[in-house]
Amino acid sequence: MERRAFRLRITGQVQGVGYRWWAERQARSLALDGWVRNCPDGSVELLAIGDEVALERMAEACRGGPPAASVSDVQALAADDDGSVGFAARS
Repeated sequence: MERRAFRLRITGQVQGVGYRWWAERQARSLALDGWVRNCPDGSVELLAIGDEVALERMAEACRGGPPAASVSDVQALAADDDGSVGFAARS
């Protein structure tokens, strides 16, 4: 399986609503590697690494987010595989 990577920047009401915890669960259920973290500007940044189908599913899920979130935009950019093993929330 070829590993691909992308970086998502999720904006809206996405901090303080369990978004990182939710994203970690979603990514693990899709067998993705990478990480998710809150950014100082109020957005959430996510690096996902895995097969193309799982990456597409993750991006689609992030457009909705957890029930308490209000996502206004999700920007996807190609990224390099940073060698992450597993998926974790970062501070």
